Amino acid sequence: MAIDLRSDTVTRPSDAMREAAAEAAVGDDVYGEDPTVNELEAAAADRVGFPDAMFVPTGTMGNQIAAHVHADRGEEIVLDRMAHIYDWELGGLAQLSGLQTRAVDAVDAVPTPEQIDAAYVEESLHRPGTGLIALENTHNARGGVAVPPESISAAADAAHDRGVPVHLDGARLFNACVALDVDPVRMTRDVDSVLFCLSKGLGAPVGSILAGDEDFIADARRVRKLFGGGMRQAGLIAAPGLLALENVDRLAEDHENAARFAAGLDEIDGLRVSDPDTNIVQVYTDDLDVDAETFEAVCAEHGVLGGAHGDYLTRFCTHLDVTREDIEAAVDRIEDAIDDLRD
Repeated sequence: MAIDLRSDTVTRPSDAMREAAAEAAVGDDVYGEDPTVNELEAAAADRVGFPDAMFVPTGTMGNQIAAHVHADRGEEIVLDRMAHIYDWELGGLAQLSGLQTRAVDAVDAVPTPEQIDAAYVEESLHRPGTGLIALENTHNARGGVAVPPESISAAADAAHDRGVPVHLDGARLFNACVALDVDPVRMTRDVDSVLFCLSKGLGAPVGSILAGDEDFIADARRVRKLFGGGMRQAGLIAAPGLLALENVDRLAEDHENAARFAAGLDEIDGLRVSDPDTNIVQVYTDDLDVDAETFEAVCAEHGVLGGAHGDYLTRFCTHLDVTREDIEAAVDRIEDAIDDLRD
């Protein structure tokens, strides 16, 4: 049986989640009448220290809603050049909201105050101005980097000094909080909105949360409807989300497995492996002169699934469906795969 390390989105809902879905009290969420959705939104808002929150089908939708609410058409969004909202959301900022991007090469995964000051554009007759700063934590494409709250606050302060709101793409926010032993409320204290996923390491089958103040969420509900995200008896999928919030502490197991996996792979001649902060392991195969697609394919032949994320970069993610024994087996299988590549 293959050991699936392509992403932490491949987790399967627990029996308890399935039972909760079957037994959930439901109503029409567009009318605000689904009690389970309302309970989830209240619990999620409290968890990240915001007055209000909204359940959305996906993290991408949540990010795009936030951008649409915060910024006006034509304005610029300052973000890291490797940000998910920039690289992996189908150009939604332009397609859905008419927004431009000004990408910077962030230092330690988050733009510094100096970078934000340099990238900021004042509105004028000729220029639309900067409408939003977008941050990411953990930073997916930079290897699941856990950004400390001080860096988030510094970037947010620089943005607010210019009168610009800040959105945090915290798809894996709780991974960062667990890795750094930081309360989520502290992590999000200085941003204006935050998105986090229930359907990654927390194990829910679907769904994410967008949180902010009451006025922001009121506007966000209209945009969610505009984007086709108005759901009806959504308590069926919100109920597993409530249980997912109970899975935060166990993310430490995923981090331990990622560290164990990285250490094992790093002992294989020809592989270069970054030390993971959280549950994402990046493996470089340029020293083998084997591109990522070839490496991904041969690993799959040996029963380990990963994903090519660059010419010579393959990403693996640990998650709640992967045990320590799976990780040890995956290292052995990949070592066999490398031996086959050399033959």
